[in-house]
Amino acid sequence: MATCSLKAFQVNCCAQRPPSSTTFEQMKNQLLSSFQKTSIKLPSPHAMIKKTSIELLHSLTDSVFQFVDNQSDPSLSNFGPVEEIGEAIYVTDIQGTIPSDFPEGVYIRNGPNPLFGGLKSTKSIFGRSSHIWVEGEGMVHALYFKKESDGRWCVSYNNKHIETDTYKMEKERKNPSFLPAAEGDSPAILSAYFLNFLRYGTFNKMYSNTTVFEHAGKFYSVAENDLPQEINIRTLETVGNWDVNGSWNRPFTAHPKKAPGSGELVMMGVNAVKPFFELGIISDDGNKLVHKADLSFKRCTLSHDIGVTMRYNVILDFPLTIDLKRLANGGPLIKYVKEGYARIGVMPRYGDADSVRWFEVEPCCVFHIINTYEDGNEVVLWACRSRISIFPGPDHGLNKYEWFSSRFKHESNTNCDSDESLFTQAYEWRLNMNTGEVKERFLTGNLHSIDFPMINENFTGIKNEYGYAQIVDLDVSSFSGVPKYGGLAKLYLGDMKQHDYVKMENHQFPKNTFCTGAIFVAKPGGIEEDDGWVITFVHDEETNISRVIIVDAKKFTSEPVAIITLSSRVPYGFHGAFMPIIL
Repeated sequence: MATCSLKAFQVNCCAQRPPSSTTFEQMKNQLLSSFQKTSIKLPSPHAMIKKTSIELLHSLTDSVFQFVDNQSDPSLSNFGPVEEIGEAIYVTDIQGTIPSDFPEGVYIRNGPNPLFGGLKSTKSIFGRSSHIWVEGEGMVHALYFKKESDGRWCVSYNNKHIETDTYKMEKERKNPSFLPAAEGDSPAILSAYFLNFLRYGTFNKMYSNTTVFEHAGKFYSVAENDLPQEINIRTLETVGNWDVNGSWNRPFTAHPKKAPGSGELVMMGVNAVKPFFELGIISDDGNKLVHKADLSFKRCTLSHDIGVTMRYNVILDFPLTIDLKRLANGGPLIKYVKEGYARIGVMPRYGDADSVRWFEVEPCCVFHIINTYEDGNEVVLWACRSRISIFPGPDHGLNKYEWFSSRFKHESNTNCDSDESLFTQAYEWRLNMNTGEVKERFLTGNLHSIDFPMINENFTGIKNEYGYAQIVDLDVSSFSGVPKYGGLAKLYLGDMKQHDYVKMENHQFPKNTFCTGAIFVAKPGGIEEDDGWVITFVHDEETNISRVIIVDAKKFTSEPVAIITLSSRVPYGFHGAFMPIIL
């Protein structure tokens, strides 16, 4: 219609020359009337100036900053990105049998899948800046389990990028544009923040690459540097940002917890500027933020997880910190401060900063909680604990490969008291709410380094008997300089009386096969806590083939009950989830 109107306007202008007696005002009115009929809208001067200014800023940035591909070792090939496959594809190569009582639903795992071939660094007159290895646009990989009327399983696979606001911005420009700003020379990082904000209105990308969670029947992808994105679990399409109907406008933890009993979602957000740490509680229907509290932190702690019990929220304040002042003074933005303090807070569910009971503990690094619960007068916290943080890594200028490799080496990690060890163990803190006393102890020894723990989620916030985790292959990780997980562990957390450590069983993968995204899937109608399976993506680096395996949790050391071979490579990633839904 606009084309027809414009054509008519052109004809009118040429064929109907106004008589000489026509006044200027009449000519102006006729032209304005014709433009209105064409539905053509000219941009406002303000919009034109803004667009021109942004394009000039892009040109300036492109001329000053040079993007450089990060060097990659062949041992890191499965950390590299893949393309979207488009429509879901059926999977027919299944060895073994998917159990008949396995639930219908979606096994989904999130992870980094950087645009434009991989993570980049930049060189400029201000120095170098780069990403850290946990960054990169999020991509979800989903395996769909649908049971047919005759009892046969129909399995399909799909993958898709999470289309955050910043993903769409950079995709539109068709080349790397957001400047990395996690580590490097201080002037380069500060310049990156400044130019990112001027051009895009945000300091850094929304990665949404860490996990997927469900609340009130909706599904969300999230990384803790920004808001979650709602996704359509069936198509993997991104629906949009979730700000709880406008009531939450800050970062959102990657590990929110459903409060036992109420079904409310307990979460928090950390930020590099005050308020450093705010806690929020979302109604069980997902429509309302029913509680929000600034906990008055004196520093920005990179707190990755939060715990819940029947009555309390459990807060981690450990010395892995983000500090803009430190950055401005030439230091790193993110740093594990070994001489810093560490404390655990126990807060009534709807409490405030003044109601938190703080317990001073030995400094350490904790990313992932196994579970938290109440035991008489004590609040018990189980988590995976290491002496130092695995990221961001060494101070700028030091050899990253050597730094990581030396801290993964098995011979150095058998000494669990080493201040430089990345060895991670299950650990217990017992916090006495009456006396203020803290009791600490290791739950696992120095045979296996474990992380990415999981439990039967029906026991979140209450006493449980079993936990599961991924086992780090220390030798391979030392060679590659990044963690690779060569097996699974089952922890008998209820069996503590006759041993220095809890009983642990191992499910070891074949050589050069590693997993990510392991999760416990509860058996529908199961009676015992470990009635169910552990499911995980694995990748065979010798054949470059990705699979999904299902392990019976009650026969943990036995062969997988099912091995599902995929036609597409699935890069290593982070957390998995199982969503029991009817497809």
